[in-house]
Amino acid sequence: MAGVTAAAGNSADKLRLPYGLAIDSMNSIYIADRQNHRVQKWTFGASNGITVAGNSAGTSGNTLSSLKEPCEVILDQNNNLYVADTENHRVVLWLVNATAGTIVAGTGTAGALLDELNRPHGLALDSSTGTLYIADYNNNRVMKYLSGATSGTVVAGGNGKGLSSTQLSGPLGISLDSTTNSIIIAQNDAHNVVRWSIGASSWILIAGSTNGTSGNVSNLLCNPTYVKLDSMYNMYVGDRCNHRIVHIPYAQTTYTTIAGVTGTRGNSSVLLINPSVAIIDSQFNIYVADNDNQRIQKFNHYY
Repeated sequence: MAGVTAAAGNSADKLRLPYGLAIDSMNSIYIADRQNHRVQKWTFGASNGITVAGNSAGTSGNTLSSLKEPCEVILDQNNNLYVADTENHRVVLWLVNATAGTIVAGTGTAGALLDELNRPHGLALDSSTGTLYIADYNNNRVMKYLSGATSGTVVAGGNGKGLSSTQLSGPLGISLDSTTNSIIIAQNDAHNVVRWSIGASSWILIAGSTNGTSGNVSNLLCNPTYVKLDSMYNMYVGDRCNHRIVHIPYAQTTYTTIAGVTGTRGNSSVLLINPSVAIIDSQFNIYVADNDNQRIQKFNHYY
């Protein structure tokens, strides 16, 4: 769908370790082209991407017109773009057609104060209030930033890295579940997905193990990087080191591999290598950031 299989590059038709994805109402895909330090917009059916944030040449920087290893992108209702500018330790907002971003969270310097971030990854936006949620990876917490605020509050974790239910361990992907007022968190280092109700002091396990055990059997995960809810609150998890995307139906705990082949690496049309993110369009087609294959793969709807 985007990129050239197993061929990294910084030309308009190529990607270099693509990570985060977002999709607009016209089915254009926005790609956090991580090691090209840019975000590419790929319109439906196109053979090339257009740089909408960062430098099109693939160079990194810390100015407001530059990015450094962006890991996640999300869109608001007007297609303005929020970017987790991971190695610049900030989140920036790029308005449509802008040539530079505006810092909306973090200072650009790694830290653990309430106005600082340390390698932010996953993002979630409450469209009704403009509240932004950020997976603050190296600080092992999820931060909540009210619209226009210059500092945030801790809504999950923040008690040091660990496996107890009051701690987080490498939070990467997050998703906002408005029906339960909770944050769903993919914990890379704990090999699980948990639910943390906003205002609660601990999490509840959804998938994977409670003790940090990884695996490729049906009830285990290995370094999950991303979690996404569809419009029916079914869940999709990027099970990175198992080279698959798994589907967890709403209110269930069992899951099924729907993209990739469990535990098998490859660059054929049905295989993945270290997939990071999966997003779903209105027809429930699945788009996967097939990280180490330098491409975005589209899989037809699961159900």
